[in-house]
Amino acid sequence: QVQLVEFGGGLVQAGGSLRLSCTASGIIFSLSTMCWFQQAPGKQRECVAGITGGGITNYVDSVQGRFTIYRDNAKNTVYLEMNSLKPEDTAVYYCHPMGTRYWGQGAQVTVSS
Repeated sequence: QVQLVEFGGGLVQAGGSLRLSCTASGIIFSLSTMCWFQQAPGKQRECVAGITGGGITNYVDSVQGRFTIYRDNAKNTVYLEMNSLKPEDTAVYYCHPMGTRYWGQGAQVTVSS
């Protein structure tokens, strides 16, 4: 049984920081490309940060330089460090192993201006 359990999120003022984590079980985590998806109100879910099993990362322009994705394969965990948060970062964030049908439960991030 595949499980993706997320922690983190919350309410923060603009300019603040948060860290999300996602711990996976039931998949070969070290071989999985992981992505953090962002779903803002009324918008489609979008992968904003991805990392391959070998640690190669990719970001969309809107978070480049502010968000950092990293992983600990020994702990089957992927993280998203979010700095210099903006109100437009307000969204539910989901972790997702690419190419699978599995999703984390979602973590609400709310950034106040």
